[in-house]
Amino acid sequence: MKIAILAYDRMTALDAVGPYEVLCRIPDAMVYFVAETPGPIRTDTHGFHSHFALIADARLEDVPNPDIIVIPGGSTGTTAVMQSERTLQWLRTAHVTSQWTTSVCTGAFILGAAGLLQGLHATTHWGSKDYLPQVGATYVAERFVRQGKIITAAGVSAGIDMALYIAAQIGSEELAQALQLAIEYDPQPPYTTGAFAHCSPEIIARAQHEIRSANGMNVPASSESDATQ
Repeated sequence: MKIAILAYDRMTALDAVGPYEVLCRIPDAMVYFVAETPGPIRTDTHGFHSHFALIADARLEDVPNPDIIVIPGGSTGTTAVMQSERTLQWLRTAHVTSQWTTSVCTGAFILGAAGLLQGLHATTHWGSKDYLPQVGATYVAERFVRQGKIITAAGVSAGIDMALYIAAQIGSEELAQALQLAIEYDPQPPYTTGAFAHCSPEIIARAQHEIRSANGMNVPASSESDATQ
């Protein structure tokens, strides 16, 4: 089973690495980080003076027919990819034969730019939810949303949940449960502020500030006033 994870400049690391840690453990899986130009790909957290990078090991054209496609989100890099006809055409073509075409966070906007979300329900990062209609989709406040073979996951960490669901569909619930234990994914956060609906306007505004301080809000981005409504 071939799994292609799109890599691009200023992507969000966990959007890709979270699903990777699950999907790479599916029996007989071959995972490729694909990019227009292979090599180091810097992530979008360099606003925090970090220099974390992923390595794309294949060109888009090297993996034309993956069984699973994962499109991560990011900061301003997402907008650039939305305007790249080379990447969008690869995505459209790969989607024709894929078993699953997925996105995490603002990666949904890349699916939308390729014309794959027209008329569908979808999810994305809460800060960008108001922009989904611009790519033809209706926002749903869920951890992940399945529409046929297209699955969109919400912000960043939701990609892990999505990947576990896919593992169950491909293999079995027993496999997915075993993989969840293998990565010891047992979230017990000290706070209940991991979902937009649970947060006060003050926490939402602070989260917007922290995201922007890491080189801007995931793009496209809502205004702080929009996010608190």
